[in-house]
Amino acid sequence: MNLWWIRRDLRLRDNPALASALAQGGGVVPVFVLDDNLLQKPAQKRQAFLFAALKSLESELKKKGSGLVVRRGDPLVEIPGLAAESAATHVFAEEDYSPYAANRDAAVARQVNLRLVHGLGVHPPPAVTRADGKPYTVFTPFSRAWKALPFNGHPLPAPAGLPPLPELPSIDLPDAEAPAGFPASEDEAGRRLEGFLSGLVSDYPDDRNRMDLEGTSALSPYLRFGLLSARSAAAAALQAIHEGSPDSRKGAEVWLNELIWREFYQSILYHFPYVLGTAFNPAFRGIRWSGDEQHLRAWQQGLTGYPVVDAGMRQLVQTGWMHNRARMITASFLVKDLLINWQEGERWFMRHLVDGDPAANNGGWQWTAGTGTDAAPYFRIFNPILQGKKFDPLGAYVRRWLPELADVPGRYIQTPWEMPVDEQRAAGVMIGQGYPAPIVDHAEARQRALAMYKGKRE
Repeated sequence: MNLWWIRRDLRLRDNPALASALAQGGGVVPVFVLDDNLLQKPAQKRQAFLFAALKSLESELKKKGSGLVVRRGDPLVEIPGLAAESAATHVFAEEDYSPYAANRDAAVARQVNLRLVHGLGVHPPPAVTRADGKPYTVFTPFSRAWKALPFNGHPLPAPAGLPPLPELPSIDLPDAEAPAGFPASEDEAGRRLEGFLSGLVSDYPDDRNRMDLEGTSALSPYLRFGLLSARSAAAAALQAIHEGSPDSRKGAEVWLNELIWREFYQSILYHFPYVLGTAFNPAFRGIRWSGDEQHLRAWQQGLTGYPVVDAGMRQLVQTGWMHNRARMITASFLVKDLLINWQEGERWFMRHLVDGDPAANNGGWQWTAGTGTDAAPYFRIFNPILQGKKFDPLGAYVRRWLPELADVPGRYIQTPWEMPVDEQRAAGVMIGQGYPAPIVDHAEARQRALAMYKGKRE
């Protein structure tokens, strides 16, 4: 008997951990542990997606002749306990790279025969290193090295059947509905991948930054929980690159780079686990951030007075997702305009994002804050007005998430404080009452941020 310990691989297709358990011979017990160490963290929408995905996986397992054993508690207790109950000789699991996962797995491995199998990305972090064995800390050379490695572009099929599940105690999964817009199933992940690469990918290089368009794959929650494997996604992208039209080839190449960014941040977390607690760049660890609680709350609630920032923040809280361009804009505003510690934003995003991933979220925040892996990142300060005009040119994104600005004329939609009072009345919103005036002046905030960062470098 073998345990298949499911963590971030909620799928039957292209699942190396499951395939390894089956290849070992004998029975296989699929098990998921509702880890109280993780569930106690506030993440309602992400947990709802997880529970819905688990129920979908359980249904698929039953169709294959098996089922799912669910336990709740500390994996250090539950996995060895289940191994003893089932007389399992091996435990197979997909390797994860967060400090918590690494410590957890090391502790479990001291009690059972734990076999960790790579599957979280296309290439494991130790495989994508420089000639001297040291890790890459800049994306472009990492990407070149990643692409130069041999790639097995043949994802594993789902097993035709599975060994019957022995009688073992199991608890019911919590009742939960996946957040609207994100049906939580492996089949849905496959449909999205196919639909994206057969349609939207052709315009992806341009449309991916447009917040008012559905121009992205929206696959991040499925990759986060492994309803879609990174190898399947990369294999499909490479097929489009080699066989698609000129437009789809270009779009697929851009999208493949986004998949590689995901693995770059996994590599950073693997090699430098301290990034979850402090800045990657030591030069910026001593920054004296503002502790303005009112500014932080205004940002969290989408009440900064900058429409594109507020639209992104309200989309996040209401849906559990935010367009990637909006993530960069809102993050830049918190750190560079308000001078609030990027870790506050990191925590807020992890609390609300359906696709919240420790490596990608931390990497994105440190990239924006200028504390991460870039060479001279502190000059990168997003102008929320220009960003809104460029990537939400008609104001459709702002109007969708800020209904109080629905009737604001297009020329003022990104700068409503510039509206004359009579036009404010005509639009049904008074700045400072129905919608806030800007809480900071961006031009002044930019100069303040540049001076602060420059001072730290000197």
